[in-house]
Amino acid sequence: MRTPEGEVAAVSESGEFQRSSSHFTDRITAGGAGGGGRDGQWPVEAGRYRLVVSRACPWASRALVVRRLLGLEEALSLAVTDPIQDERSWRFTLDPDDRDPVLGIRFLGEAYQAREPGYDGGISVPAIVDVPSGELVTNDYQRLTLDLSTEWGPLHRDGAPELYPEALRDEIDERMEGIYQDVNNGVYRAGFAGGQEAYDAAYARLFARLDQVSEHLAERRYLVGDTITEADVRLFTTLVRFDAVYHGHFKCNRNKLTEDRVLWAYARDLFQTPGFGDTVDFDHIKRHYYQVHQDINPTRIVPRGPDLRGWRTAHHRQELGGRPFGDGTPPPPPPTAEVIQPL
Repeated sequence: MRTPEGEVAAVSESGEFQRSSSHFTDRITAGGAGGGGRDGQWPVEAGRYRLVVSRACPWASRALVVRRLLGLEEALSLAVTDPIQDERSWRFTLDPDDRDPVLGIRFLGEAYQAREPGYDGGISVPAIVDVPSGELVTNDYQRLTLDLSTEWGPLHRDGAPELYPEALRDEIDERMEGIYQDVNNGVYRAGFAGGQEAYDAAYARLFARLDQVSEHLAERRYLVGDTITEADVRLFTTLVRFDAVYHGHFKCNRNKLTEDRVLWAYARDLFQTPGFGDTVDFDHIKRHYYQVHQDINPTRIVPRGPDLRGWRTAHHRQELGGRPFGDGTPPPPPPTAEVIQPL
């Protein structure tokens, strides 16, 4: 099977949802090859690459947040797909003539085919495409944002925060691994479970981890250290979707995010931080999940709720201290073409 985000996945005989690893794992690095990345390394170069995302996808949302925080908008251009893909993959129907104006393609799958003719695997976002050749470079969502932080440094804006500081990487990695297994991927393991036992196990692990994270954040503003790190970005992109889709649609319904005092305040704090909430499109999120997951929602009805105005209410997390951007500064407002209708 393929997830609605385009990745290849399977359900085991015991009913457990199993996500496959990324197929294209080349990296864009400061010491990358000068040419076409034949050794799996591509050079960091302003204007050479295009980041393709769906604003519905939590993995792509990581890249959107990190790109904004680091100020890479001019160095790494952005293509946003329609939240509803079809059997031909993610499509550029939000653009004139249903074609990406930079890559000149109608479907992201065309960049995959340019990279590997005859490829018949998953076509997922986020993806980075080499503009001159039209070839996909990477769809490795786990590594992509870390490289934006560590390899693209010369192109960061003045005042960009350190999202993956070397001194804290072991702790960040440990936090991210537990959150990925039980929360980021855990909601999918519950939502796409093929049997009661598999669902029950995923549900239990999800809420056990959320309880642990809630306790951890009760007296500290961020997951690691006193500034925003990659770990916060990765947790946020699941939390911001929780009540809108995961609670009901994926049956992750022990409680809503709004019913956990700590996590709800933490999520609002990040949402109201420049670079986070201004990348979130709840319309794309809801239409994607409810209209694409026809096995779960055969009527394709998109619910009207929940009321989203609470995301702008006071959170009081600043009372815990912390410095959101460390020694850096907030990012400026997003480019005009990337502004999302505010709540």
